[in-house]
Amino acid sequence: MALAENVAVKSGAAGSAIFPGSDSRHYNYFDPKGKRATHYEDVTVDVQPDPERYLLQNWIIAFPDGRGAYFKDATAALSSNWHAFRAPDQEWERTHYQRQSKIEAMVQNVIINGRKAGAPKAFDKAWVKVLQNHLGAWKHAEFGLGTSLMQAQRYGYTQMINNATLTNSSYKLRLAQDLTLYLAEIGMDIPGFDDEAGKRAWVGDPIWQGTREAVESIMGATDYLEQYFATNIVFEPLVGELFRSGFMMQSAAANGDFITPSVVSAAEADYERNLANAIDLFHLLVSDPHHGVHNAALFQGWVRKHAALGAKAAAGLQPIWSQAHSKPVQFADAKAHSIERITKILGELGLNLPKE
Repeated sequence: MALAENVAVKSGAAGSAIFPGSDSRHYNYFDPKGKRATHYEDVTVDVQPDPERYLLQNWIIAFPDGRGAYFKDATAALSSNWHAFRAPDQEWERTHYQRQSKIEAMVQNVIINGRKAGAPKAFDKAWVKVLQNHLGAWKHAEFGLGTSLMQAQRYGYTQMINNATLTNSSYKLRLAQDLTLYLAEIGMDIPGFDDEAGKRAWVGDPIWQGTREAVESIMGATDYLEQYFATNIVFEPLVGELFRSGFMMQSAAANGDFITPSVVSAAEADYERNLANAIDLFHLLVSDPHHGVHNAALFQGWVRKHAALGAKAAAGLQPIWSQAHSKPVQFADAKAHSIERITKILGELGLNLPKE
């Protein structure tokens, strides 16, 4: 997108260049995605500087080696216009805080009312073990992914990409906190509840070592878009939804637990938003007129790497399905659904799921 008609102008003075909004009373520096700029675009687009657009004096700050504050080679993906991305959820600072606040209020009300009704004492004893060991372990997976995305957002070349990545991180860290507080609170109503069991399971239980490896591989990736891609396009459908929706939310009520599904359900809504953002960004990249073939090959490589780790993680979790007394859903059915889910997601990007 050409930002100024008189690109040879080297002055930052007002009126020295013609921008998309120059002839409008509602002045802006960018071309909106729709007919009119949304509030999200007004407060997000071009907030992060870019010498190729408006910084005629080059970067205001730079690293000692001369690189600017942000650089395109922080990812192996290529784009003809990094600024074209607009997050479908249009979330920015204020709307994000508002949504997080509403979720926290809902979660706290559910927990408070459940405890007042004495619900934790009615949980099946085998289910209590599942909660303390495995839901307690899962909070570490969420924390790891949230930490990874927090690091990844620093390298996004535009504010729109950074916003989508950082809100994704915030949702993950909020869930990790919610699960920690939830287990601590119901633990006060359940004699013998072990608050440290989840950490021990995460560190040493063979069931969780595949998931640990998958999460830590994402955390260790040096390409920020690989971290974002691996989390939302691969890990979440193969492992995240498998455990949260395919087990916890399906099995809880059958074992006398009507609180946990409400606490966990917020994460599924979070993921739908994060997934929509991720698909739009990566679809833009695989459809790039100049770099689409390169990006598609790159992303397929990321799929091969992280899908293998995700499949290993999912297989490791299988024994959990047999640990509850009431088993309303079988692991094979939950896994089949997760495979169908990731196949559809990859299909939207023209990518394929490697055969196990």
